[in-house]
Amino acid sequence: MDIAALSTGMSQASLAQAVSVKVLSMAKDQANEQGQALVQMMEKSVQPHLGGQLDIRA
Repeated sequence: MDIAALSTGMSQASLAQAVSVKVLSMAKDQANEQGQALVQMMEKSVQPHLGGQLDIRA
């Protein structure tokens, strides 16, 4: 096998792996931001006076 071809192939594989890691990192960051937004939305919607009593009379 040609050394130059092997070097090029290894370089391309390394680049593909680096790109994959970066894309996964971006996806993780976005999921984290969405999770934080969901938590904030849920905190704003809390109504502590609701659900404290249960009327079970028929």
